[in-house]
Amino acid sequence: MQDGVEGSSSMKMFGAVSRALREAQGSTREQFGAHVGYSASQVAMVERGERMPSLQFIARAGEFLHARVAIDAAAEHLERRRYPSWFDDYLEREVEVVSLWSYNTHVLHGLVQTEGYARAVLGARVPTLDEDEIEARVQARMTRQALLTRVPRVSLALVIEEWVLRRPVGGQAVIKGQLERLLELTEQRNISIQVMPTSVELHAGFNGAWTLLETPKREWVAYVEGQAGGLVIEDREEVSAMFQRFGMIRSQALPPGESAKLIERLVGEL
Repeated sequence: MQDGVEGSSSMKMFGAVSRALREAQGSTREQFGAHVGYSASQVAMVERGERMPSLQFIARAGEFLHARVAIDAAAEHLERRRYPSWFDDYLEREVEVVSLWSYNTHVLHGLVQTEGYARAVLGARVPTLDEDEIEARVQARMTRQALLTRVPRVSLALVIEEWVLRRPVGGQAVIKGQLERLLELTEQRNISIQVMPTSVELHAGFNGAWTLLETPKREWVAYVEGQAGGLVIEDREEVSAMFQRFGMIRSQALPPGESAKLIERLVGEL
């Protein structure tokens, strides 16, 4: 998930300026990359406008190319977005959502992640992100969580696979803090958290993770996310099927009270 718009005009402009200065100096991408801390292929991505340059890249590029004024001027126009462009369609709906129901199979939903958990997840991304990119995304994710305390309150329902809670994301201290955060959320009347035990042999969620959102007009849409991006689904038949599926999953998971007790046991094991 890039903080900048992949292929945006500002990124292409910065890349073109950087490449022109490097070639005018007679330096190779390998030589340039060694100084800024990038591989030759990563330098190529910046020069093509496919990768947002880190703050370190910008600072060291100005030094290496003896063109700090030109590099800084080009960097001022970079459109550093907190989210990737393909996430916009979902965000427009999330910010005004009435109800949000989500089935989590690999990681927790961003709306309930702690900073430590989010930082660990983003830090595991491949291709790797620069530290300033990770931090920007973490803070953007935390900003979204204002939805949980908004008035009127959103109705949030999560069904989480048990193994998601057992994976020690970020280490023992981080996952313990995350589990304690979930317990705090279960005390809010507008939030329901249920765990799907690994002991359940079969359930209705084998198609993968997804999210359902209820709009202010009381209409439902669905959202699914994969390796290459996310997709908002508005087709009534498809959304209806996913709505029915989520209802079945909730009936097959542990009730909220028993789920909270399971999370408490997991905390006690750490």
